[in-house]
Amino acid sequence: MSSANGSHPMTLFDAAANAMSAQLVRMNAATSNLANAGTVAGSAAGAYRPLRPVFATVLDSTTGIASVKVQGVYQSGAAPVRNHDPDNPMADANGDVWGSGVDENAEMLEITDASREYQNVVEAMQTAKQLTLDTMRMKTS
Repeated sequence: MSSANGSHPMTLFDAAANAMSAQLVRMNAATSNLANAGTVAGSAAGAYRPLRPVFATVLDSTTGIASVKVQGVYQSGAAPVRNHDPDNPMADANGDVWGSGVDENAEMLEITDASREYQNVVEAMQTAKQLTLDTMRMKTS
């Protein structure tokens, strides 16, 4: 079995690139959630729902290398927050507006964690690159 793209067996560098891409999607979803944290709508259905990426494992059976791919980015089931604000032009007939229900602290933690994971993958890739170069030098000596 070949890698996810079908053209060649997966390498450590392919796995690292997949992992870095997944962490970027995770950071982008969290920053989108933060950007919409203070938004309101005139109905619960119209309120912003936080985004959550879903990941799937990709295993290359020829090399035994496992990686990750983004299966999709979906709206979470977080309930919108109802606030009574009759002076808001978006208020419904009861004088309520519906907030996004975004937990700003949780989103900041998500961004921080994704950033750390991204950096860990970069460091692992740099180590793999150095080991590959060292091995090539040993063969030519």
